[in-house]
Amino acid sequence: MAVPFSQAWTVATYVLGQKMRGRKRYPLVLMLEPLFRCNLACEGCGKIQFPEHILKKRVSAEKALAAAEECGAPIVSIAGGEPLIHPEMDQIVEGLIKQGRYIYLCTNALLLERALKKFKPHKQLTFSVHMDGLKEEHDRSVSRDGTFDTALKAIKKAVDMGFRVTTNTTLFNNANPERVHEFFDLMMEVGVESMMTSPGYPYEKAPDQEIFLERDRTKVLFKKILGGAKKEWRFNHSPNFLAFLKGDIDYDCTPWGNPTYNVFGWQKPCYLLGDGYTKTFKQLMETTEWKRFGQHGTDERCKDCMVHCGYEASAVDDSFSLGGAIRMWKANKGMHKPVTFTDDEERLYAQLRADAKKREESCGASSCCSSSKEPATVRDELLENVAANRATRQVQREV
Repeated sequence: MAVPFSQAWTVATYVLGQKMRGRKRYPLVLMLEPLFRCNLACEGCGKIQFPEHILKKRVSAEKALAAAEECGAPIVSIAGGEPLIHPEMDQIVEGLIKQGRYIYLCTNALLLERALKKFKPHKQLTFSVHMDGLKEEHDRSVSRDGTFDTALKAIKKAVDMGFRVTTNTTLFNNANPERVHEFFDLMMEVGVESMMTSPGYPYEKAPDQEIFLERDRTKVLFKKILGGAKKEWRFNHSPNFLAFLKGDIDYDCTPWGNPTYNVFGWQKPCYLLGDGYTKTFKQLMETTEWKRFGQHGTDERCKDCMVHCGYEASAVDDSFSLGGAIRMWKANKGMHKPVTFTDDEERLYAQLRADAKKREESCGASSCCSSSKEPATVRDELLENVAANRATRQVQREV
């Protein structure tokens, strides 16, 4: 089991309780950002581009705990910025544990090894370490040599001390499935509890805009990565979300499932988009125009998003319906079986890899410059064919 039974039971009873009350919109994970400052400048990050006076701001432990109580979600993901920079992080963690919440403290692990003495191993505390692949890929992604080795050493130390440790891997259009598989093997070898993986969201302010994936390219890439998954690999995702990444299940976003609280207040509408802030969680839920967002909405910023903070809650909610339970059974059953690709999917994947190779050659394996893309007309035609074929197969499955 990828998580302790107590955590699975807490989430299950919470979701069932929401459904019994007839609540369509409810929070599953509180995305708590107690600061934006970080000790890295990752190529796909849109959270560290604030001016200096904003980077100096902190959410106090008192306000962080009040936000968790106000929201009521059973899980709190502490992100940022780098949370271990926060001087009251141990107090925030201790307070959340007393509230009965399960915590994923997201960290790049540069400060983790020396910070471990501030915490005690607990079933409700997990260190979620940002690892974007093996040494070459990770160090390039975070734009600093040596970070992989530092993080790996800290992971081993935390595991040896009895802490729960997971990894969180963001994949972009230059991801090599074979290398990703080697990374998964390594993480299982060093003893992490489970792994999270998600396509990067195209932040407008991210330093590198050429690394992000279109929606159908995401599905083809993750089908290559997750198709025929090894039984040894443990993922901290619902099977339905993994099936969604591969294009086997279609979901719309539930942005209210992962509400965000940070130095500005409650962020509208979600962790990825900042369209204003409210003072209370109730105001966030009641004043946000939710229909604008997601795949069925009108906001163009959502069209290529398949990130877990938008869709994991959708998958979990679906899992507690009869149809969703059947989909989860099928997803589990087929997770380790080889997958087949259409000719269009193979061609699209081949062009994705060709783009990555050209980019690497032109940049010297650096992430600083734009990739050479295939002509837009050829790419768009492929995307249309892949989407049409997938829609046809979906109709056939439903019939």
